[in-house]
Amino acid sequence: MMRVVALPLVLLSAPLAAQDHAGHAGHSAEPTPAAQEPDHCAMGHLPPEKCPPKSEAEPAAEMDHSAMNHAQMDQSEMDHSTMDHSATSQPSVDHSAHGAMTDKSAPGAAPESAVPPRALEGPRHAADLIWGESAMAPSRAQLAHENGGMKTGMIMLERLEARVPTDGGDTGYVWDAQGWYGGDLNRFVFKSEGEGVFGAELEDAEIQALYSRAIGPFFDLQAGVRYDIEPDSRAHAVIGVQGLAPYMFHVDGAVFLSDQGDLTARIEGEYDQKITQRLILQPRVELELSAQDIPEREIGAGLTKVEPGLRLRYEFTPEFAPYVGVEYEAKLGVTADIAKAAGEDPDGLKLLVGLRAWF
Repeated sequence: MMRVVALPLVLLSAPLAAQDHAGHAGHSAEPTPAAQEPDHCAMGHLPPEKCPPKSEAEPAAEMDHSAMNHAQMDQSEMDHSTMDHSATSQPSVDHSAHGAMTDKSAPGAAPESAVPPRALEGPRHAADLIWGESAMAPSRAQLAHENGGMKTGMIMLERLEARVPTDGGDTGYVWDAQGWYGGDLNRFVFKSEGEGVFGAELEDAEIQALYSRAIGPFFDLQAGVRYDIEPDSRAHAVIGVQGLAPYMFHVDGAVFLSDQGDLTARIEGEYDQKITQRLILQPRVELELSAQDIPEREIGAGLTKVEPGLRLRYEFTPEFAPYVGVEYEAKLGVTADIAKAAGEDPDGLKLLVGLRAWF
């Protein structure tokens, strides 16, 4: 029975084995070489750690175009000779222009002040071509007034305070005020300060009249005259600076040359540290110097006096701010020796109660 079943199978396999596949395009009668087996590493079927490293010198496998029928392609054959391959590459960056931008000494570089000749043609203001010079003149005048030409003024009462010495001495008072009127660049500045003891004569008093000119965004140069009312009448020429130093320090410094030939200087600095929007702590220091001895004013050459202090003020409004504080006043050097010889205490601590206001 098994022989009867196997006989038809043998007869069927003989014609199949006799078929000739040599005529098929792209096929070979020879067995496929092992080198053409699929590369599972290149196809991503295997993890990198199981794939051997490839040699850099190993050439990439070339595509066999012999089996491809290019005649049956829908796309027309591309003519690579007419293609501009330079457009497909990444354009190179020309850095030579950067050197010309910073190197003004390069040959052919125009100066920054160079103006094309056509820029000087026509009227100074282009709007005059449309509306006329007479119609635009009022608008330009108003613009100049609103942008730097406006005149304003203010009076600032920096210190109006009573001083109570901690050693039981007489209670004194101090005022320090200034005002100004003008624009952003040019101003007239008025300053006054002095001190004394309640129930006694005025000890020191002075007034200053100054011309102030802005020399930068935060500083003004000031020059003018100062006149001392007490302890004796004396006039001084003044030159100084006033403004806002880095880290928001308010600075006011000046040099004074009196009509007696005395050269002195004063430097004041203060800083507003906000504890809250209304409560402000202000450290302040004042230094006085003299280039020579001034016996009639009991002043010696060198650093004559230093006054560091702290003031804590509360601004009910920015224009009205009472304060309390403490200040240490000390005469130094030869000036301290003169005070000791006169039986005076050269230094002392004082409690302060005062008001800061402006309008």
